[in-house]
Amino acid sequence: MPEVTILQVVPRLDAGGSEQAAVEIAQALTRAGASALVATEGGRMATALTEAGGEIVLLPMASKNPLAMLANARRLARLIEERGVDLVHARSRAPAWSALLAARRTGRPFVTTYHGAYGSPGPLKSAYNSVMARGDRVIANSHYTAGLIASRHHVATERIRTIYRGVDLARFSPETVSEDRLARLRAAWEVRKEQPVVLQAARLTSWKGQSVVIEAARQLRNEDRLGNAVIVMAGDAQGREAYRKELDRLIATSGLAGRVKLVGHCDDMPAAFALAHVAVIASTSAEAFGRTSIEAQAMGCPVIASDIGAVPETILAASRGEHAYTGWVVPCDDPHPIAARLAEALALSPQDRAAIAARGRRHVASKFTLAEMQRATLAVYDELLGTRLAAAFDEHVAKGPPRGA
Repeated sequence: MPEVTILQVVPRLDAGGSEQAAVEIAQALTRAGASALVATEGGRMATALTEAGGEIVLLPMASKNPLAMLANARRLARLIEERGVDLVHARSRAPAWSALLAARRTGRPFVTTYHGAYGSPGPLKSAYNSVMARGDRVIANSHYTAGLIASRHHVATERIRTIYRGVDLARFSPETVSEDRLARLRAAWEVRKEQPVVLQAARLTSWKGQSVVIEAARQLRNEDRLGNAVIVMAGDAQGREAYRKELDRLIATSGLAGRVKLVGHCDDMPAAFALAHVAVIASTSAEAFGRTSIEAQAMGCPVIASDIGAVPETILAASRGEHAYTGWVVPCDDPHPIAARLAEALALSPQDRAAIAARGRRHVASKFTLAEMQRATLAVYDELLGTRLAAAFDEHVAKGPPRGA
């Protein structure tokens, strides 16, 4: 098979689902014998991208200035011609407009991944969002997202491909997390070994529902059902210092100083979920997928999640009558059911926790693996290019790592 070159475009390579997916697809392309270019402004995940076999092309892709976007379109068209790019894949709205113009100008297939729910408060914003539905193939990261694409943008279903995000089960494996890693996190978070951890892994922004979780914790403490548990909120403020200060005040006025901790970004999420007794996804606006849900379950950690968006698709929920449950789905923006489920999770016996942990990992392995997400994405490229990237990737995976690796 002649070498295939795929260009992905993302604004920056910071922490986030679209950025992580760009790295993961660069890795899959490399394993399939293809070249993976990523046009971006760079960021903390730049090293991971190059280690995955991708090549970074530094361009001001985060700009929403129309003139800058037109200039980026010219730069991308030149890059496509010079590097023999076969297909362009956009993962965010601003760079997607530049990528669309460049792809059409050069006659290359154009793919988008609809990573977010993208609010549409008016016609201008709706028009801006519509670029994510203009691909020759539009990848939805959940059935919820696929429904949004079809209803909002009137995209024919034959152009939509639903591909769930995936977890690297080798990285997110309880067996690989050493006691030293757990001890480092406990020390960083100032949590004692005997204290159960309730983990909310989300950036600090109001729609992630941190204030709802704080209120649920206050209710549990007042009812004397919180025990010695600690609520850890792991996530960057990303410049929202006013919101962080608001949370600090809420924690203090709720009498939860030392019991609710804002710990910032966590670099070791497998250890974080291994340490956690339960994970909470309390989003008050719809999540297009909800990666933390499958990461938590892969690590044997039960999940409590809001009943909106795509996250419920990822959980075998006790609240939906599942006997073999891996978590609970609760009404959105309501601390009372969160408090009730937290109390239930904190009261689980070791045997019940072990059973939920085993079910969670089996559930993720059956539907949400990284390798399946990579293979399915390469299969979309194959549809448009007539190549066999997915088959080449499968052959590489079947061979396994080199001996001694």
